[in-house]
Amino acid sequence: MAEKQSSDSKKKVEDEVKNTETPTADETENEQQQAKQGVKKEDNKTKEQKQIEELVAKSSDFEDKYLRAEAEIQNMTNRFKKEQSQLLKYDGQSLAKDILPVMDNLKRALDIEVDDESGQQLKKGIQMVHDHLEEALTKNGVTEIKSLDQKFDPAIHQAVQSVPAKEDQKADTVVQVLQAGYQLKDRVLRPAMVVVAQ
Repeated sequence: MAEKQSSDSKKKVEDEVKNTETPTADETENEQQQAKQGVKKEDNKTKEQKQIEELVAKSSDFEDKYLRAEAEIQNMTNRFKKEQSQLLKYDGQSLAKDILPVMDNLKRALDIEVDDESGQQLKKGIQMVHDHLEEALTKNGVTEIKSLDQKFDPAIHQAVQSVPAKEDQKADTVVQVLQAGYQLKDRVLRPAMVVVAQ
């Protein structure tokens, strides 16, 4: 029996030694592969993390570009609407400018004194044409600039001559209108040519 116990003890010791022995080549290779796979997994995670960060950065960049483009389109639309409203507001400006000399000639014709009946009839016809033309211009926003006895304003008047102020006149006042000025709504088409008292 003592022999059996000693052989059992021997076997136990051998088993323990086997367990503590250095691993075999296959075991070492398996552990190395597992370690490499762990490193690869970590590398894959960092690569994936980098890709995610790059994609997030690209997404932010595209969103920024989109917002800028949208704002620029909105600004262009607003600018277009403003220009269009300006065009509509001052529509017919060139036509009105071309008609102004006709108005001047009609006024000159009305200023002529006539004595005979045929001259009076002719003047009456000219007055009717003048009135209809003036009405058409007014309907379209073209009005004559009121200048006589008004304070001189270089924005709407063009001083052609200055004369000394008389006792009943104030300085820098328009005393005579040589050619009427006109404006289209708030825009001056042609300043009035005036004589100013100094």
